[in-house]
Amino acid sequence: MSAIYLTAYSGKFLGPIAQGLGWIMDQIYSFLYNVLGIHNGTIAIAIILFTIVIYLCLFPLTYQQQKFSMLQRKIQPEMKKIQEKYKGKKDQMSMQAMQEETSALYDKYGVHPMGSCVQILIQMPILFALYRVFYNIPAYLGSVKGIFDGMVTGIVATDGFAAKLESIHKAAKLTSVSVDFSTKGQTLHNYVVDLAYKLSVSGWDSLRESFPNLADSITDTQDKLSHVNYFLSLNISDTPLSLIKANFGGNFGLAFLALLVPVFAYLTQLLNIEMMPTASMGDNDQMARQMKTMNMLMPLMSLFISFTTPVGLSIYWIAGALVRTVQQIFLNRHFENLDIAEIVEKNKEKAAIKAEKRGIKRERMMQYANMSTKSMNSKADISADKIDQLNKAAEARSKAGAGSMASKANMVKNFNERNSKH
Repeated sequence: MSAIYLTAYSGKFLGPIAQGLGWIMDQIYSFLYNVLGIHNGTIAIAIILFTIVIYLCLFPLTYQQQKFSMLQRKIQPEMKKIQEKYKGKKDQMSMQAMQEETSALYDKYGVHPMGSCVQILIQMPILFALYRVFYNIPAYLGSVKGIFDGMVTGIVATDGFAAKLESIHKAAKLTSVSVDFSTKGQTLHNYVVDLAYKLSVSGWDSLRESFPNLADSITDTQDKLSHVNYFLSLNISDTPLSLIKANFGGNFGLAFLALLVPVFAYLTQLLNIEMMPTASMGDNDQMARQMKTMNMLMPLMSLFISFTTPVGLSIYWIAGALVRTVQQIFLNRHFENLDIAEIVEKNKEKAAIKAEKRGIKRERMMQYANMSTKSMNSKADISADKIDQLNKAAEARSKAGAGSMASKANMVKNFNERNSKH
């Protein structure tokens, strides 16, 4: 059995995020289907609108990331001067001074060296959760799952249903769909929906042959699903590769449409990357080469992955790339007209506060260092005084007169030393 279970993901972190995103998409779907009366391609349209909503919500993060990249390019000449100023200097004072000047430069322009990474880290959980939603729509969209209810109830009430479903699952070669028809209740219901949602046209024919008494219910479910689940004649639960294989010998038009899905995924990703500004790498040629290689590989990854993932997921990638491209057009125009001097002026007060905090911290460190030095010197002075006093006392005892207390003490000292030698 495959390790991928398509029912709703139960992870403690990504699970709730996926459930929340699925709820938003379910509301969009219900509005399209029930209010606007759009019954054809409803899921695909919901995916497109959902993508727009998600990227509008992420726009503040996108703006901050783009602003950082733009300002990073602006400060690069000043950064280079600092690097050249301390080039080859490895002593602690020089390294500290270079760090302070670099921090002051970032404060001046109001950016943080980790700013871009933070934006990416915030977006990653959302993107992973979205993958869960789009990979198995019925698990998160109650409105879509309701289409299967009558058919699934009839199937699980049929004797020997588990063996028949296992045979259909094997014949359909759905290796990515892990099912367990020995379960009961709602879990069993979910597994049957998972299987039915991923079936191709031939798979639905096999379902009717295996459950002839439910032929009308199965046909009705397939018909409803085909209206909401198809986009430009493509079943969004199928993969482009399976659609190409199934239609290459007959319906060349459908096979060509399926081929266009990964091609458009590649082209839109490439367009988005070409328009995306990146932070300057300065003299770091190796990092620049790595970034260039990554920008070439990511669209190619979208091309190959789109062949083996559902069309619905590719629709999300394509819609997302187009939305980001439109955003980028406006962001590029905005940043081109951005007044850098105004940004620096606004950051003066904040930069001064940060510089003052760094100065106070540095003074405290110097005070602690001086206090430690004084303490060590004080201990050294005390030790020297004690040694000097002992030497003077020894000299006085050696010059003591006969019959004095000091002379008697010297006699006792000499007696003890002689006995210790024997």
